[in-house]
Amino acid sequence: MKLRFFALVAFVSVSQIAFAQDRPMHEIHTMMVFNFTKYVQWPDQDQPGEFVIGVVGNEDVYKTLSTWYTGKTKGHKTYVIKKFANASEVTDCAVVYIDKSKSGEFEAINNKVKGKGTLVVTDRHGLGAKGSCINFKTVDDKLRYEINQKAVETANLKVSSALTSMAILI
Repeated sequence: MKLRFFALVAFVSVSQIAFAQDRPMHEIHTMMVFNFTKYVQWPDQDQPGEFVIGVVGNEDVYKTLSTWYTGKTKGHKTYVIKKFANASEVTDCAVVYIDKSKSGEFEAINNKVKGKGTLVVTDRHGLGAKGSCINFKTVDDKLRYEINQKAVETANLKVSSALTSMAILI
């Protein structure tokens, strides 16, 4: 457990350094979304199949996730990255990332996946409080993230204490 905690600390530190060095934001979001999956437990994670990460609204995040992670494995599952144009296209996902450009779709997407074991990750001020499981937030020029504990619980997910210890808890 200590090793996982130190890995997370290193991950967050690297993301903050990368943010400070003007690394493209889509790459930082990509790395963080992928790394969040290491610290969340899904109800069906021991079952074989696909581990789908859906992206709504950011072509760069989608392309980077696809290039870096498609085909990699998570336990008995294989990462599959899907691009959705809007809420009506969203299908079963383990994770759905909603870019700030599509934040108007948040409520429709969140209602569609509520209780289905989907980690909803957003990038818009206020969406953490509105029910996103994880929301990116800039604090003192550093990229941080909020975790809405009630939203995580409603999604039937369990988040590692290593991830929550680094978060702004809502």
